Amino acid sequence: MWIRSRKWLLALVVGALMPVMIGGGEAAASAAPVCDPGGTGQRSAADPAAVKIKVWLAGDSTMADPRTSCPVGWGNQFGPLFTGDVTVVNNAVAGRSVQTWLYESNVQSTMDSGGECVVSPKTYAQRWTSMLDPVNGMKAGDYLFIQFGINDGSRTCPRHVGPARYQELLGVMVKAAKDRGVRPVLLTPVAAITCSGATAVGNRGFLTETMAAGRAAQVPVIDLHKLSYTLYNSLKLCPNDGDYTRGPVGAFFCADHTHFEAAGARQIAGVVAKAVRDQKIPLASYLR
Repeated sequence: MWIRSRKWLLALVVGALMPVMIGGGEAAASAAPVCDPGGTGQRSAADPAAVKIKVWLAGDSTMADPRTSCPVGWGNQFGPLFTGDVTVVNNAVAGRSVQTWLYESNVQSTMDSGGECVVSPKTYAQRWTSMLDPVNGMKAGDYLFIQFGINDGSRTCPRHVGPARYQELLGVMVKAAKDRGVRPVLLTPVAAITCSGATAVGNRGFLTETMAAGRAAQVPVIDLHKLSYTLYNSLKLCPNDGDYTRGPVGAFFCADHTHFEAAGARQIAGVVAKAVRDQKIPLASYLR
């Protein structure tokens, strides 16, 4: 009799506590931080402090840091658009094709039987070997932005690069980055200002090759070519009589139709940053 009474009392106590236990569990579940299973890169307030990363840039004069007051590459204006968790390392160099950027003086002035510039010896330039260095170079979680295609269309060596070779070399850079856990982003070449009446139009090559390289490697491609001449149209930089020294065109470009004043470079950098956000590239979570 005593044992049955004790069991009855225990059941009564457990029954009274069950709603509290269940309610407490629900409250704990609702208060738990939400993770990011979709991999969008958006950080929640419950996440720890952001890991510091580097954004490495490889390209030509339209991306490079300035050596004089003009030109200024858009890469020079990219860093201020990010939080302090990001450092931009600008290794773009004026006058380079993707091949001369990679191999520098090893690219000869003669062509082989296939119409490509001879590369001998096939050793990388210091800038690329430094980026590949396991101690001081690119690390897992970093980004590599690659933009060529302006100088590559030269008919003569050493800058000449054929379409297939161009795509191949982009693939080489992308693979090297991915092998290190680095996230590559390809960009089509930024447009010069070319007017057809009152409309700014495209004027660069290697667009399909850049897109194809991105698809082959399954990495993002920012169509900076289209985005840049779309910007020129929004700013009404056309029509233009060929004088690039005055008015809105003079404020945007150097005394040519290709290179940027600091103000122009800043706007192109903003276009790239917006594309990063619009295309949901995880780096967007570090933008200001």
